[in-house]
Amino acid sequence: MNPAQKALWFIESHLADTLTLDEIAGVAGVSRFHLVRAFGAATGFSVMRYVRARRLTEAARALAGGAPDILALALDADYGSHEAFTRAFRDHFGVTPEAVRSSTCLDHLKLQDPILMDSTPADKLQAPRFDTAKAFLVAGVGDRFSHENGAGIPSLWQRFHQSVAHIPGRIGQVAYGVCCNGDDAGNFDYTAGVEVSDFSDLPREFSKVRIPEQRYTVFTHREHVSTIRRTVNTIWNHWLPASGLKIADAPNFERYDANFDSLTGNGGFEIWVPVRD
Repeated sequence: MNPAQKALWFIESHLADTLTLDEIAGVAGVSRFHLVRAFGAATGFSVMRYVRARRLTEAARALAGGAPDILALALDADYGSHEAFTRAFRDHFGVTPEAVRSSTCLDHLKLQDPILMDSTPADKLQAPRFDTAKAFLVAGVGDRFSHENGAGIPSLWQRFHQSVAHIPGRIGQVAYGVCCNGDDAGNFDYTAGVEVSDFSDLPREFSKVRIPEQRYTVFTHREHVSTIRRTVNTIWNHWLPASGLKIADAPNFERYDANFDSLTGNGGFEIWVPVRD
């Protein structure tokens, strides 16, 4: 397993937390030295430079959107003061935070988007099982993505973990990553959520998805979560074309039970793909 991929997943899904090189290396399962070399070879960045660039990029986007409190952004980006944040921001982008907020424009800034993880075909895909999912409701945190910006999904999961306690009517402890409403341009809605009893008391800031009763082919992803794109790519571009099955018009989703560790990304999960003959 590529340690750089593990590190990328951990950084993106914990970007708002305090991150250290030792912690990232620990999750990647290698020494600090090994991670620095592996990450640099894979991405062209040092680990902490990438963290800094991602945090400053997200701060720049917030400022262009009119964020009023620069100190709050500084603290979210792990800077201890307005002055330290302004200095780092100016060194990175060549302009001050105040200038970006005033201009509301990002065109002249060199932003650092999340680096996409490996999507080459998996070497071995475990044979799936078939199951029929009963209709259920999912509520959580959602956003619109494309295949080009799907690397932002781990940060959506971080928002989910920060807010899941406020979702009313939760049923069980399983978490779901639901993908639906795809279009021809490759855009889709993704919701990180949990099963709920109903939507009647759901606060407006949460997304909601209805999962219909549907036949699914269920794949088990046993490797680190950062390699999910490889498994998904193999399912959609290799297994399904050879299976003779067709995709049903229903959401597909990931199912994360108690075996999955959201801190390290280990433990495995299931990928449910709706099919019909």
